[in-house]
Amino acid sequence: MARGDPLDGQVLVLAAAKASVPAERLPELVDQVQADLGPRLETYRRTYEAVAESPERWVFLVPLDHWDTVGERLGLTAREREAVRRAHEEQLRRVGTETGRREEFESALDIRSAAVVGVE
Repeated sequence: MARGDPLDGQVLVLAAAKASVPAERLPELVDQVQADLGPRLETYRRTYEAVAESPERWVFLVPLDHWDTVGERLGLTAREREAVRRAHEEQLRRVGTETGRREEFESALDIRSAAVVGVE
């Protein structure tokens, strides 16, 4: 993972398989979203619950309408928003598996979404 890339390559492959956008489009969307979210990291840290952090990324639980707001700001289609949301939620699941918190994170996704912000 390059510095500032919030999502693992395997997560992108999995999310692309489930996404309603072409697989080659998802990395571009993730980069576009990271360019928007990266400079907002401090705001996210003050506003949302951080459930995981590392030198590469912070993982937050955000309101369900979060991706609508980001998508509107970036001019993303509904399908593009859905693809990005799925990718971020898959990264949360992966972090949950790695840390033994998968069940907790799955439950959280019933009422919230995930936003993964790469550290620049």
